[in-house]
Amino acid sequence: MADIEQIQEMLRQADSTKIFFTDLNGRPMSLSINPKDIEKTLKNGIGFDGSSIAGYATVESSDRLIFPDPDSFRLVRFEDETLGFFVGRIYNEKKERAKADPRAVLEKVIEQAETEFGFRFLIGPEHEFFVLKSGKFGEDVHSDDAGYFQATPHDKGELVRKRIITILEECGIKFEKAHHEVSPSQHEINLECIDPLQGADRTLLFTHITHTAVQNLGYRATFMPKPFDGFNRNALHIHLSMQDMSGNNVFYEEGAENNIGNIAKHFIAGILKYARETSIIMASTFNSYKAYVLEREAPIVRNWGFTNRSSMVRIPYSDDPDSTRLELRNPDPAGNVYLQVAVLIAMGLDGLRNKLECAKPIVGSTYEKQYRIKVWDKRFLPKSMYEALVEAERSSFLKETLGEKLYDEYMSLKIKDWEEHRANITHREYAKYLSI
Repeated sequence: MADIEQIQEMLRQADSTKIFFTDLNGRPMSLSINPKDIEKTLKNGIGFDGSSIAGYATVESSDRLIFPDPDSFRLVRFEDETLGFFVGRIYNEKKERAKADPRAVLEKVIEQAETEFGFRFLIGPEHEFFVLKSGKFGEDVHSDDAGYFQATPHDKGELVRKRIITILEECGIKFEKAHHEVSPSQHEINLECIDPLQGADRTLLFTHITHTAVQNLGYRATFMPKPFDGFNRNALHIHLSMQDMSGNNVFYEEGAENNIGNIAKHFIAGILKYARETSIIMASTFNSYKAYVLEREAPIVRNWGFTNRSSMVRIPYSDDPDSTRLELRNPDPAGNVYLQVAVLIAMGLDGLRNKLECAKPIVGSTYEKQYRIKVWDKRFLPKSMYEALVEAERSSFLKETLGEKLYDEYMSLKIKDWEEHRANITHREYAKYLSI
């Protein structure tokens, strides 16, 4: 438990204090509070209109309480402002946690893993984003034309990455590596592995820091999954390892193939089993599915492999038992990170619970295999948001994991999103069909 007096002392340095949380879509929300009232706010929470937050409440029953989590506190120093940052927990009433709070879903899954299995986790998301010229989106929006690992002067975003990393380090967050990604104007920053709840909270903070730092430098950041035709997407690859209560990595089994044992394989089997019906969580927008194409480093088939970047679940090379992990490659940063991490862990736990058998790892590139094209093919991840919604609508696993209330609200939001897309005319349609 964080020291309240220490938090109060640090808040004296802050220009503003905010409690952050996400709506069901995963969009960051924040509420400014008076730092002088922090002790009272920690005890009693503060009220807000839940009906104005996507998926949280109806207008006839809209009062909600948000409590700042003291363990999430960070003092974040931007160029022109110092921010007191908290992540919030949402309640219907003082002692009744809101069932629509995505953070509560992750908390529940983490608790279940410990009580039922005696396992804990470490996660390390890879944060990818584009740095674009500010102003209207257009053909000249790219801030550079550099490629993977290219250095200055081609990589115009190195200054941006340095600024983000500096802000992170000043508030106690260490980075592991940072570089220019494959597409023009695209960047990646990876942070050290951490427990799942802190990792999801940190992702919320990372997003806020990135948008603010990039804007202060005269650019615009976007985590949109697929902003450009012909280029790679923004992904949110999630690295995950599992430990017993003594801290031993249970994915590692000396003498097994690549030292990956049965526990890891049961876990992977659960992920593969539920990959289609949970796709609407991992890839939650209609734009997300435009990234699932050949040769653009997005997985298209439900499979796994050793060191294979065309696989959906990848086992990275490691000669260190403590670093043995899996990497889930289908999520993107437009989703709700609390739900993405919760569902990832829940899928694996179901594989353990039922001792599901894992298919053999793939060999060679998925992209080079010859597949007969079909409209509906369960070997593949869904190719559209509609297909993902159908799978989610049929899923008892997803409803059980999210809870019926949150599941219903989430599906309602996503069906509405799809319907707006389905019924909206695009410029591409004018170009293709106007001459008919």
